[in-house]
Amino acid sequence: MKKIPKCMSTQHPDNVNTPFFCENGELKGEDEVKEAYYVYSHLGCGEQMWDCEGKEIDNYVIKKLLTSYPYLFKKKTLGEELFLTLRVPNPQLEKAEGKILLETLESIPRSFDIAKIFYKEDKPPIYEVILPMTSSVEEINSIYYYYRDFVIGKENSTFVFDGKKNIKDWVGEFKPKTVNVIPLFEDKDSMLECDNILEEYLKDKKITNQRVFLARSDPAMNYGFIGAVLLNKIALWKIDRLAKKIGVDLFPIIGVGSAPFRGGLTPYSVKRVTEEFPSVHTFTIQSAFKYDYPLKDVKDGIDFINAFKTGKAIEIDEQKSMDIIEKCAVSYGRDVIDLATTINSFSKFIPRRRKRKLHIGLFGYSRKKGELKLPRAITFCASLYSLGVPPEVLGISVLSLEDLNFINQFYPSFKEDLRDAVKFLNPQSPYLPKGVLEKLSIILENYDVDEEHKLITDQIITDFSKDNTEGLQELILQAAKIRSFLG
Repeated sequence: MKKIPKCMSTQHPDNVNTPFFCENGELKGEDEVKEAYYVYSHLGCGEQMWDCEGKEIDNYVIKKLLTSYPYLFKKKTLGEELFLTLRVPNPQLEKAEGKILLETLESIPRSFDIAKIFYKEDKPPIYEVILPMTSSVEEINSIYYYYRDFVIGKENSTFVFDGKKNIKDWVGEFKPKTVNVIPLFEDKDSMLECDNILEEYLKDKKITNQRVFLARSDPAMNYGFIGAVLLNKIALWKIDRLAKKIGVDLFPIIGVGSAPFRGGLTPYSVKRVTEEFPSVHTFTIQSAFKYDYPLKDVKDGIDFINAFKTGKAIEIDEQKSMDIIEKCAVSYGRDVIDLATTINSFSKFIPRRRKRKLHIGLFGYSRKKGELKLPRAITFCASLYSLGVPPEVLGISVLSLEDLNFINQFYPSFKEDLRDAVKFLNPQSPYLPKGVLEKLSIILENYDVDEEHKLITDQIITDFSKDNTEGLQELILQAAKIRSFLG
């Protein structure tokens, strides 16, 4: 069994500050190769997620890492002590990106050959891919069997003109022979069905340990802050039960950002977040965590997670949880609909931190909430925080005392997470939904508002309302620096 990392560095662009190795404000191309080296060598992250969806891809990352940083990778073997895991497009939902999936899978044997030259033995540097927005066993199987039967399987195919010489004789053997597929569950239906999907996928394979990825940002975008947490709790409990039932070790990954809405993981909250999700084996380390805090604190936070011992999931009342999720989702949805025009108008002023394809038209990569088109989660959060409306407060006005008692029991960090978010609330913001301030005073009794952040959002709101947008981006960054995350 290979080592499974505790920290997975990702390319989520939620940072305010740009790292020292970045040539300009947006990380791209060679910057992301340098980033992978940096998180391995300086931060102590054992894994880098390499994003192949929604941006221009680099299928030669393994070659670049091994040739640029041979000392590190001679000391720590890529694929055994350090890991690079590909996140691929899901053709079921991203038709325009579907061929990129095939290109990415084809690159895995080529990376193997490069590593074999470097290490002088068979050491696959890449053997896992992450499938986003997984909703069925067919989607996972399609990748598993396509790789086995077509990427590897073609090595025994013979040429038509000759009928004797096969592809393996011509260009060499293809390895590794199989690829592990990590399903990433991001919506309510798939998260609630994650155990059944996994059980069906694993039943006919000789797999003794399997990683499974749970999203935190997209569920929050769809169902609100509280709904996202409860859905993750339910899914983790189902995964725990399934592991016992089928005798396969399951290793959950949770995708957490620094904003409480997106997970609330910072160098200063690592103890709280790991205790909140004790059965999670791997936590994502997104860009704000890496670049918006002092280096020593970042390394200490990662060291803490690396030393954290994975425990058991907390059993939770699924029916009561679902009642609260549905109630909050309806209220949250109403609030988002009311704010959608403002968010979409304001979001164009949020600075970009990674080179990504445009979020509109043929090459669009936005995601939709029903028929409502909104920016991605980081831009969504950054827009609302900049307008004095932490997205965590959307949908909370419908919570009853009974709901709050249940949430506090099964989500012990609820008040602390909410208090962290409400620091950046502007009580005078015209965009605050009705009933929010009254409900907050009941939930938290008292809370502090960061006055410096409030003053900046006052100015942002005034300038935006008057269409005075020349200095808006600079104000957005000033507020984000106070929060230590963009969105």
